[in-house]
Amino acid sequence: MTRALWTYLLAAFFSVFAWAGDGTRDKPDWGAYFAEFGATGTLVVVDERQTPAATWVFNRDRSTRRYSPASTFKIPHTLFALDAGAAADEFQVFKWDGVKRSFDGHNQDQTLRSAMRNSTLWVYQRFASQIGEAKARVYLKNSHYGNADPSASRGDYWVDGNLSISAMEQIAFLRKLYRNTLPFKVEHQRLVKDLMVKQATSDWILRAKTGWEGRYGWWVGWVETPEGAVFFALNIDTPRRLEDLPKREQIVRAVLHSMGLLEPD
Repeated sequence: MTRALWTYLLAAFFSVFAWAGDGTRDKPDWGAYFAEFGATGTLVVVDERQTPAATWVFNRDRSTRRYSPASTFKIPHTLFALDAGAAADEFQVFKWDGVKRSFDGHNQDQTLRSAMRNSTLWVYQRFASQIGEAKARVYLKNSHYGNADPSASRGDYWVDGNLSISAMEQIAFLRKLYRNTLPFKVEHQRLVKDLMVKQATSDWILRAKTGWEGRYGWWVGWVETPEGAVFFALNIDTPRRLEDLPKREQIVRAVLHSMGLLEPD
């Protein structure tokens, strides 16, 4: 084997299986899934079925870049609301104000479960009003959530304001929630995880939440298996807006299916 060929093979190997000093491995081959669905973005996956856990990332630069959490913030926001007494439990009914909104699922009374499932913004706007910015800042800081900044000159701080978080930080937060190690009551963390259930079979449970800021979208969560949990955080650009939203789940499902999890969408 010539030196030139050996050098080429080494370079090719490390371009596909490049490890960072923190143990994170680049997965450029996942770019095929982004290309298949015509999307630009990043995906981080942490596989705890392995010991130690394996961290995989497509588009490392973007994975550490902070974006508005949008509706993925409903995960920590529900914890804040429960702790602050803005929400009592999963059975409390939040009365619809009668204002017609674009999504029919929002135009009715809500519970925490329906508000999470339908991503009902007005419920969480009420929570934010009751919690207040000062208390929200304490919750965010204690949770180590993104930049922990709940300020906004207009709109909701988790969509149009200054709060931002990276895909890597989303994963870190979710792993704490999975283990009930966030600074909230264990029963509240367990309830939020129950509200996050999207799909379940005899082999796995999928807990996840979407988010959309308008320019970009999220899908974050994890799959629980008997062998351990597999966490994911995807962030993509959405230049075609609503037309691009299905791509969030499609890409993640395709990747996880290639890892022996879920079914393609």
